[in-house]
Amino acid sequence: MTRRLDDFAPQHPAWDLLTGVTPFQAFEGDSRFPFSLYVPRRYRELAGELPVLVSVHGTGRKVERSRDQFIPFAERHGVAVLAPLFPVGIGEPDDVSNYKELAYRGIRFDEIVIGMLQQAAARWRLRTDRFFLAGFSGGGQFAHRFAYLHPERLLAVSIGAPGRVTLPDTAEPWPHGVGGAGAVFGADVDLAAVAAVPMQVVVGADDHAAELLAAVAEDPREARAGATRVARATALAEELRALGADVDLSIVPGAGHDPLAVTAEVVAFFERVPAAAAPTPAPEGAPA
Repeated sequence: MTRRLDDFAPQHPAWDLLTGVTPFQAFEGDSRFPFSLYVPRRYRELAGELPVLVSVHGTGRKVERSRDQFIPFAERHGVAVLAPLFPVGIGEPDDVSNYKELAYRGIRFDEIVIGMLQQAAARWRLRTDRFFLAGFSGGGQFAHRFAYLHPERLLAVSIGAPGRVTLPDTAEPWPHGVGGAGAVFGADVDLAAVAAVPMQVVVGADDHAAELLAAVAEDPREARAGATRVARATALAEELRALGADVDLSIVPGAGHDPLAVTAEVVAFFERVPAAAAPTPAPEGAPA
């Protein structure tokens, strides 16, 4: 049985191991998929359940970077960061995109993230009913598709520079639109609920990187959203706004295809989410 961190004595070495950057641990539901967290060092000083920011890596699987870029935000606001790893070669040795469309060969990557949160909450005091979600590039693909399927789980979502986009178009089949999502996932997309989620679409103004989009450049279904990441990010933001969503479109001057170049914009967006969604430090003398 998993022991909660709060059950360890203050001098126990578990406090050093399980706060700050944590070791990767296997997901109990499928050990092929590990995850790591950043837990604020002042965990014991914080009251109640900590909000969680799930940060999803891109195609290069630089998981530590996707986690560590949010450490100052985590410490400042008492937020835990959870970073999953979806390895290359699940099902096919050369496949690098398995997680981006959420469903792949019977695997539901959206449900894996939810399961990881539940597993983490057995160890730490975490709020898992709703959470922040961020992803860049391949992670940006995951993030906006997760928002379509699970809007009720999100405090806010940041969608970074996706190479392929799913537009909120019920006439276009998944994954180019949201049509037929019920046949794939067992439930249709609730666009009214999606529109209620605070959203950011962020991309570097210099994120041209045409070679990264070569594989989809000739697909007419992709062309509808534009030929560049900036165009696709803009199209996605505009169509989400047409639903009534509050979308912050951030085109960052001087930034290319680099998640670290847009991290400040992502953090600033999350910091604008209403304070009720964020933690408050424990009053002096209050138990952790």
